[in-house]
Amino acid sequence: MGGLLALRFQSKLYLILGFSAGAVIGVAFFDLLPTAIELASKTYGVREITSMAGFGFVVYLLLDRLAVHFNQHKTNSNTSSGSLRGKIAALCLTLHSFLDGVAIGLAFHLSLAIGSLVAVAVLVHDFADGINTTNVILKENGSRRNALKWLITNAIAPLLGALSTLYYKLPAENLGLLLALISGFFLYIGASDFLPESRARHPKLITLFMTILGILTLYMAIRIAEV
Repeated sequence: MGGLLALRFQSKLYLILGFSAGAVIGVAFFDLLPTAIELASKTYGVREITSMAGFGFVVYLLLDRLAVHFNQHKTNSNTSSGSLRGKIAALCLTLHSFLDGVAIGLAFHLSLAIGSLVAVAVLVHDFADGINTTNVILKENGSRRNALKWLITNAIAPLLGALSTLYYKLPAENLGLLLALISGFFLYIGASDFLPESRARHPKLITLFMTILGILTLYMAIRIAEV
């Protein structure tokens, strides 16, 4: 639903990008990092966990620069499919959705009540994931059709993640480190990609408001889901 909303108001993409910047940063700070610390702190120190987030930021920075270099030198490209940068970002968002499903499945291993609460939490903030997934494709010159393909992939990912836990049980501390790594990815996408793009050619005050709205929306959604 979030991705379809972004497609419907594509002419106002700069506003949606501003919101997405806040939403992605909000997910990293209010959901992924706290959950990572909670899961991994029995084995790893907070410094090690946050260092993993920093490592994720650097890894994504390198991937992004390689993607830019590749796009500048490739020839006979099909621009309707979008740039490699957009695909990498969409892949990271889809990986996050897959891990959301893994979290649901592992929570149901503990109890029905815990699994249900985690499922509700995932559904609440996956609305923003749909918006973000669509936006990274549209922003990098991808077509609506290509954005819709990634949106469908992102929507299926949590189900596949949950089903995968029928065959294994991932240690909580390992899942925590993985979530910390992805939080670093998200911080880069929000701060170095969405924010500059949303403010490039449009009124700064409006995009600033949308970014703050995105942060507050995710904060409230996560807090409500935890109640």
